Amino acid sequence: MTSPPDGSDQGGSTTEPRPPLVCARCGTLAAGPPPVTWTCSVENGTRRYFCDTCARENLRAIEGRLDSAWW
Repeated sequence: MTSPPDGSDQGGSTTEPRPPLVCARCGTLAAGPPPVTWTCSVENGTRRYFCDTCARENLRAIEGRLDSAWW
């Protein structure tokens, strides 16, 4: 039997807790994983999440692929 490179034989997942998700526009917090109603945008290589309210208010800009700085 071999051991993982870090020497741990626990066998469980060592995932780190994620920080709370925050809307990049209004600052709304989401508990847990991103809600299905939120929008994810990759701008300049960075993921940005927007709550359902902000996404709905800026839908045309999002569909036009404008960066959130233009909203």
